[in-house]
Amino acid sequence: MKYRKFGRTGWEISEISFGAWQLGGDWGKVDDTASIDTLHYAFDSGVNFVDTAELYGNGHSEEVVGKALRTWRGNKIYVATKVRPQPWPEPDDDNPQMRGRFPATYIRDAVDKALLRLGVDRIDLFQLHSFTPDAVENLDWLETLNGLRRAGKIDHVGVSLRDYRPNEGVDLARFGLVDSIQVVFNMFEQSPAQQLFPAAATTNTGLIARVPLDSGALVGAWTKESYAKFEVGSQPHQMFRGERFAVTLTRVEQLKKICAPYYATLAEAAMRYVLSEKSVSTLIPGMKNRAEVDMNIAYSDGSGFPDALKALLPDHCWTRNYYH
Repeated sequence: MKYRKFGRTGWEISEISFGAWQLGGDWGKVDDTASIDTLHYAFDSGVNFVDTAELYGNGHSEEVVGKALRTWRGNKIYVATKVRPQPWPEPDDDNPQMRGRFPATYIRDAVDKALLRLGVDRIDLFQLHSFTPDAVENLDWLETLNGLRRAGKIDHVGVSLRDYRPNEGVDLARFGLVDSIQVVFNMFEQSPAQQLFPAAATTNTGLIARVPLDSGALVGAWTKESYAKFEVGSQPHQMFRGERFAVTLTRVEQLKKICAPYYATLAEAAMRYVLSEKSVSTLIPGMKNRAEVDMNIAYSDGSGFPDALKALLPDHCWTRNYYH
């Protein structure tokens, strides 16, 4: 496993880390014992950073991560979690306001509950699970979080940006208001590299790349029959409903064709593409079992990404939000 500096925190974290949304049950039925085994296997394999949230299974993902931490006897594992806004901004709202979405009492209560679910004395990284650009001027949320830092309940502060709106975090990064920013970044969603990543570099803000495999699409294993096998009511069943699955599959097949001369699988190309962005501190694919851990961490070997292939990818940039 290769490690990267996590912004200005002083941490050295695994460049491939553990995204824990699936542990909450939103992506299909889960076995907590198997989930804990997968987490321990990932830790044994060098993963030392886990990203979860109270949204994931209404706190269940946090609880499972907490159980894994309590029975882990190895090196330090950094844990990041999040609190959702009240209410969520509408996905199509281009200018939502921050005020009122993260009241001080609400944030404090969320931190206390996360500490209990995780079973830790201090949360390593506490993130807002949404952000609006006007929040760089309305800083009540940051004052509350800094107070929790002084109280010893959280160590560092981060923000997880809205899906497919990376430029909402440009000023946040440029001003260095938080220690890390989480954003969707993959072979379809390439736009964070244009403005957000350079802005983060000016203040040494850590960057967490989520959805590197586009919620499973960029693994490259789907067929026309795959959607029928998704568990009804699960996150992928909801996301790729209607014509979305067929449209996605068509675009995936196009990517597979241009990647085939360079990589044996689309998954390898997708993971190595995200890893090739050196400003990214870590990427957080979801992993449900030991085999998926092995598949993902195999790409942490320092190999580069072909310039010739990278030059072809802008034609495949595809911004859309299937989370609503």
